[in-house]
Amino acid sequence: MGYIMDLRKIVGSRPLLMVGASVIVVNKNKHLLLQLRTDNQCWGLPGGSLEIGETLEDAASRELAEETGLIAEELQLFNVYSGEKFYYQYPHGDEVYNVITTYICEQYNGTLKADFTEVKELKFFELQSLPSNISPPDKQAIEDFKLGTSSK
Repeated sequence: MGYIMDLRKIVGSRPLLMVGASVIVVNKNKHLLLQLRTDNQCWGLPGGSLEIGETLEDAASRELAEETGLIAEELQLFNVYSGEKFYYQYPHGDEVYNVITTYICEQYNGTLKADFTEVKELKFFELQSLPSNISPPDKQAIEDFKLGTSSK
């Protein structure tokens, strides 16, 4: 989050528009990968903010690799989320209005390895057995994904 951290030095914790990407990783058993975040102690999707000059797909791939050790072979655009519902205040006080582009990744390689600065634990969950403490910015994407898969 170099760009956002640089902005924070200027604007403090005031609300920022934060553009980012997240990844819905699904294994061959159709289980969803979630990460237990260190900042809010909630389970969420791998992802993060866009850096200057980076594409959304590149940000999704980079964040997936940094946070999980997995390398996306293919990303499929799932949805874009924005608006009042995606306001979030981090536990340390920084405020953002998220614009999140979410991708689905079913083809990846690598070995799960958490980046312990941002991630406490990585775990695949059955869709009907997801934890209750889902990170607020990821709730809608996860709900939409569950709805889409349950109708197939």
